[in-house]
Amino acid sequence: MTEEGYDIQRLLVLRKLTRAISDLLRGQMKEYLSTLAPLVRPRATLGDYVQSSTRETSRIADAAFKELQGIYESVARASPFNLSGELKPPIEITSTALEMTPMEYSYEAQTEGESKTVTVVSPLKWMLTYSGFAPGRVKELLRDRGRAGEEVQRFLLHYVVLHVVMRKQTGVTEILDALHFPITSGTEADFGQLPLTYISSSISTVRPPDSVIIESTEVSGMDVFEEVVRLEDIAGLQDPLKQRLVELIRSHGEELPS
Repeated sequence: MTEEGYDIQRLLVLRKLTRAISDLLRGQMKEYLSTLAPLVRPRATLGDYVQSSTRETSRIADAAFKELQGIYESVARASPFNLSGELKPPIEITSTALEMTPMEYSYEAQTEGESKTVTVVSPLKWMLTYSGFAPGRVKELLRDRGRAGEEVQRFLLHYVVLHVVMRKQTGVTEILDALHFPITSGTEADFGQLPLTYISSSISTVRPPDSVIIESTEVSGMDVFEEVVRLEDIAGLQDPLKQRLVELIRSHGEELPS
């Protein structure tokens, strides 16, 4: 949207709308994740490679643990973790409930006469972690020179386990994608090459022009800015199943009635 499409009043309206949409979608997402939770338990993928008093088999356990081992050891040895040692089974996973943290990133807003670094929140994209392992706590640990290596190892392990579980449980990710909540993975500078798991809405959010961001932060007195919903995405929402059926119909030389 162009700068002319914004003023503080319009921004306030869009911000309230974005928060209402975020609350609605976050509530739906939590219900879906709660229903699918048994499928994303570590033992459902890794079986007896996860420490437990009971046995649980998984046909993909061997391949999943081999992948987990390779990713973990590669990331652990590199900055900023700098851990030594191999990952040996059985591994201890202390939390299997899922929690979501809104995605944040640093951004430098610039105009002809001013430059300002702000923290931008993407309210319709969340980092997905096991409960008790929020990204803010990882950053605190990495800044603490007196940190215990075992605690860093525990955080690192839970992140990599969730990444591998989501990669292997393709049925879960396909269901969430069909519900307009795609699962993706990526990295952030603060976490080195650690694969992070994200869940987002198929409706995206955008940053207004930099001048609007700077003005908004000056009015609020805080160097934090929330992206606002992209209304065009709502207008363009499509049903993946319908799209596949339409393609199938056309492949047989037919068209849907208008």
